Amino acid sequence: MHTDISAAFDAEAAALLTVVSGLTDTDLAESSPCAPWTVGELACHVLIGASRIGPALAQPERADDPLITTAEYYRRDQRFSAATNADRIEAAMALARQLSGPEAIAAELGRRCQESAELLAGAPPGRTVITRHGDRMLLIDFARTRVVELALHGLDLAQGLSWQPWLTSEAAGVVEDLLLPAGGSSQLCRDLACDRVGLIARLTGRAPLSPAEQQVLRDADISKLAFG
Repeated sequence: MHTDISAAFDAEAAALLTVVSGLTDTDLAESSPCAPWTVGELACHVLIGASRIGPALAQPERADDPLITTAEYYRRDQRFSAATNADRIEAAMALARQLSGPEAIAAELGRRCQESAELLAGAPPGRTVITRHGDRMLLIDFARTRVVELALHGLDLAQGLSWQPWLTSEAAGVVEDLLLPAGGSSQLCRDLACDRVGLIARLTGRAPLSPAEQQVLRDADISKLAFG
């Protein structure tokens, strides 16, 4: 599992880096579906998120605290408060102002993703971390959230750019396992008449649902997680 998550992180980060490396200043200025960010500011938010493995590993371990699962990480609490959201928004905007251009953003994205990948690959099995929200998690579970962030915000970036999504099969598998722990993605794709990218977009609020599609998801009894 550790290898699968590392491979998914590497694959999705590489796909995103390829995209960002080919952007223009005009592309960065486009509105993103994650208001109030532009595409460039959203890209900066993504690279901030991709680099959180290092800070999480640097926190003192707290062996007595309960472990939080990946699904529990995506709960609606103070991490979506007005103050936290404001901090999240400003951090991405400030970094976009600092980097100011696709080449600089791509270089920083590559550097941070490489650093996170090396930390993940070098960590021992069973290593725990403390997230910035105070959650104690297995590193592998926290790394899974980093794959999810790369994947879902990649869909957001593709929408903002009016491009076809570049979601990798490795990252799609990680997201599907989180959203559908009992499996069933193939059947849902048939019921919704969509591919796996369309399924993930529908399950995470990134595609509008018709009444019939809403009923399909209700019948499937899928737990709703809180994604930004």
